[in-house]
Amino acid sequence: MKISYFVYYRVAQPSQAATRATIERLQAHVKNATGISGRLLVRTEDPSTWMEIYENIAPDTAFEAALAAAVTDCGFTSIVAADSGRHIERFKAL
Repeated sequence: MKISYFVYYRVAQPSQAATRATIERLQAHVKNATGISGRLLVRTEDPSTWMEIYENIAPDTAFEAALAAAVTDCGFTSIVAADSGRHIERFKAL
């Protein structure tokens, strides 16, 4: 059974290059730690809502630990909107 992670949040300044650079650093950190590449999407009707997607991951705690470490190490809290936070959803195939 493989798991896909969908992580969404609102950023404070979606048009700033520094905001995107922070998420790119975060995803590079995850890839370096786990070998798993993430994708970054933006909501079509709300450009301040972003989503990271990590797919086909074996169920273990190593990925989640690497993701949590990346959030801390890459300064994620500096870019997220004050009234938002990271929301993680986990899905598996039927």
